[in-house]
Amino acid sequence: MRTKMRLLGFRGAAVKPLNEEAAAELGAELLGEALVFGVGGLCVYLEYLRQAGQSRRREEHLEQTLSDLRQGLEQLQRDLDELRAQGQRPGAQGHTQGGAGHAQGGARH
Repeated sequence: MRTKMRLLGFRGAAVKPLNEEAAAELGAELLGEALVFGVGGLCVYLEYLRQAGQSRRREEHLEQTLSDLRQGLEQLQRDLDELRAQGQRPGAQGHTQGGAGHAQGGARH
């Protein structure tokens, strides 16, 4: 009873002793409420962990995708630089004219 009074905010209030049956009932009620509160808190905590895991996996997936895209972009940049270098060499006709000029240059050879 003292614990219940403290939880309700009554400090130092005089509490008369309860009979054994009332004390057992009050203790069982308090234990039941603590159990329900504990299970509810555990469910909230487990859901938090699940959401945090999903968020972390999503973040890792996005990072991997971004890394793949950067690697692809770097490869394309290297290919473009290589093609430009080939187009600037002497005797490389048709390479700098684009699609149609390149096709015509290939047909003459």
